[in-house]
Amino acid sequence: MTTTMEYHNPVLLKETVDGLDIKPDGVYVDVTFGGGGHSKEIMNRLGPNGKLFGFDQDEDAQANVLDDERFTLIPENFRFIKRFLRFHGIRQVDGILADLGVSSHQFDVAERGFSTRFDAQLDMRMNQKSEVSAYSVVNNYDEANLKRVFYDYGELKNAPAIARVIIEAREGHPIKNTEQLKTVLSRFLPAHKSNKILAQMYQAIRIEVNQEMHVLKEFLEQSLEILKPGGRLSVISYHSLEDRLVKRYIKNGMFEGEPERDFFGNFSVPFKTIGKLIVPDAAEIKINNRARSAKLRIAEKI
Repeated sequence: MTTTMEYHNPVLLKETVDGLDIKPDGVYVDVTFGGGGHSKEIMNRLGPNGKLFGFDQDEDAQANVLDDERFTLIPENFRFIKRFLRFHGIRQVDGILADLGVSSHQFDVAERGFSTRFDAQLDMRMNQKSEVSAYSVVNNYDEANLKRVFYDYGELKNAPAIARVIIEAREGHPIKNTEQLKTVLSRFLPAHKSNKILAQMYQAIRIEVNQEMHVLKEFLEQSLEILKPGGRLSVISYHSLEDRLVKRYIKNGMFEGEPERDFFGNFSVPFKTIGKLIVPDAAEIKINNRARSAKLRIAEKI
């Protein structure tokens, strides 16, 4: 069995859990359970009457379940956080932790197709039962949708050209694996920054496959509903698209536009920002290279 530390090195472990301001008898949720690193730290701070619920749709993560009667693992996507907490009789919680993005384990298991380092089938599904995979995006999406994916989620200005090349390449036979995809896209990968651009392309496909931006929006809206007043939200994001959503929602409870002001020019906001943006220090990045792009934001429900 994969050990927890092999599975996922928890990023900003102390800072993220500190941000929750744990009450010993409180109810907490780790919506990205993974290897259980953050969950274990929360459990260490809970008393005998505290409760922790973990969410993870990845079957591999379920091997890391914590043997503790205070802990419950819910094997579902955290976009359903409100529904499944209610199923367990929980309507409000004291804190929610989210470590977004792909776990180290998912990157390191070649056949999952998340990493640019390995040749693998085009998959990228966090939930292995999901019908939409990287293969179906690359081989079945029309040109307009491919362009949307690479432009919106990869922030690639040449998204139209990328979409056209994929359409042309798959006419003869499907693009089945990551090496074939790299070959098809090679003209867009100049040697001096091929890894960066390829990572943006993979990110775009992965976000589409797993509906990551939609999931994040649904999760943030539900978090506001289920957090008690004074409850804390601790969120680590790894790319600007995620961080922008988290930052905006914490700031004014909306993803777009500005909240309406009252007669006096004031507007009510749902959260109070706690502290400043937190990023890993050089020592943590040296131990865990994947921490380099992490950004932690902490908020308290007003």
